Formats: sequence, C-alpha cells, structure tokens
Amino acid sequence: MTLKYLITGATGGLGQHVLNYFVENIPSCDFAAASSNPNNKKLFEHRGIAFRHVDYDDHQSLETGLRDVDNLLIISTSGASRSEQHARVITAAKTAGVKHVWYTSFVFGGFSDDSKTPVQQDHLFTERLLKESGLTFTSIREGIYAECFTFFLDWYPERTTVTLPGDGEIAFTRRAELGEATARIMIRGGYENQVVMFTAEETITAKEIVDIINETTGRQAKLKVTSREEYLGSSEVHDQRGKSKEYFQMIATLWDEIPSGALRTTHPLMREILGREPTTPRDAIQKLLTEDRDYVFIY
Repeated sequence: MTLKYLITGATGGLGQHVLNYFVENIPSCDFAAASSNPNNKKLFEHRGIAFRHVDYDDHQSLETGLRDVDNLLIISTSGASRSEQHARVITAAKTAGVKHVWYTSFVFGGFSDDSKTPVQQDHLFTERLLKESGLTFTSIREGIYAECFTFFLDWYPERTTVTLPGDGEIAFTRRAELGEATARIMIRGGYENQVVMFTAEETITAKEIVDIINETTGRQAKLKVTSREEYLGSSEVHDQRGKSKEYFQMIATLWDEIPSGALRTTHPLMREILGREPTTPRDAIQKLLTEDRDYVFIY
C-alpha cells in the first residue's frame, strides 16, 4: 500500500514537531515515522503510528524503508558525513520512485548560494543533488532555531561576559513553528522544484539578546565583540567547561558571515503557511528564559 507521507528523523528536535502535527491532523493510515534506530518502533507503534526503519548509512534500510512513498521528508543530519548521507538517501529515493522529496535545508546567505559557511556548503551540495536527480523536490531553508541562541552566543548561566568575534542580525525562529509549517506545506503540496524559506519576520542581534538575558533573569552580563584571532586565542583559556579548540573554531566560523547579513533575510511564507504571525525572536527568547532563567540549548 502506498504511503502518502514518510517523516524521517521523527525523534529529533524538528521531526517530532512535524510528526505531532500529522498525528493531530491527518489520518494515521496516511503517514509513518522513520528513525535510524529500529528500537524506536515500539515507541511509535505504542502511539498508533506506523514505523519504518530508515538509516542513511544502511542501504538495505533505505531500499525497504522508502518503498511506496509519495512524499518523503528528509530531515538533514549533522556531522562530518552529512553530504555522503544525503547523497545516499537521495539516490535511494529516486530508485524507490518517491514522488516528492521535501528537504530541510539551512538559511545562511538567504536565497543566495554564496555562503562559504561549511554547514551551508553541505546543504547547498544536497540541493544541487536534488536538482540533478530528476526527483520532484522542495528545499525548505529553515530559520535558525530560537532555542539554540545560547549556542550561537556560547552563553551559559555562569558567564558574565559574552565574547564573540562579531555581531549581526539573526532571524531566530521557534522550532515548534518550523515543524508545524513544514508539516503544513507538505500537506498543502506544490512548490515543486523550488527553494523556499521559513523564518520569523524580525531579526535580533547578540547585543539585544544579552539585554534580554539581563532584563529577564536579573543578570548583568555584557557583550564583548572582538577580532576572530583574539576570540580564538582567549576563549579556550577562559572557558569553564573544558570545550575544545575545535568547538570555538566552529563558533567563529558561524560568525564569519553573520555581521555582513548572512542570517538577516526574512520571508513571509511561514506566516502564510501557518496562517498567523510567527513568534518574534525577542518573544521566543524571552519565553525560554522566563520559563527557565538558566536555560541552555541541549542538542
């Protein structure tokens, strides 16, 4: 029997929100959850949700898991092997005859393909593969999760000075709303062979976030913007958590393009798909800190 929708990464931070919308709005016979861990089968079937084992590193699971699927949601993976994993699943989707691939991409550079940020390079590579595959696809450049503002600022509750190698505008977007919008656009259909974007419609800077931290939690943190070289030279020495040099290099790489506007682009499509205004970055961050003044993003 043909499955209308298959949601990969259904236990992940974004995927679970996509799945929840399907559970609440679509007949259970029309969709299934997929995970790389076959032990998650019981977790889903306990909720009355069909399950398929789909491991991007396992050809056999891709061959069987993608069979007879109309709409496949490929939630991007993380790590050094991301490009190889995405190439593998796209090939499998084409072999299986998937009718429409929906891919969760990233927003560095807005709608341009000019970003040199390594994580965006992986997503641009995947988008090129989709375009060349002959598959019908929609690539959704998803806004930066508001929930991970602490990661972008490398902020933790004990920190009184937030040191960064730059500052700039970011359209932080609530992950739950991104998940809902992703589910809604899949159900609506259309947008064939397009790159679209989901973001909040306002932006916020690191300086403004530090002000929100202080206003909301009663702290007196301050922002120090320094050069990339000084940031990399001092961060590891002064860090209280034993983070590696590679960790701070990753943070610096993210900020290389932000001051020039790489995450400034906003778009109204998410508002159209949701049927309401997306939560602003300020309100989203304020809510997180009101609920937990020591909030830190957990991967």
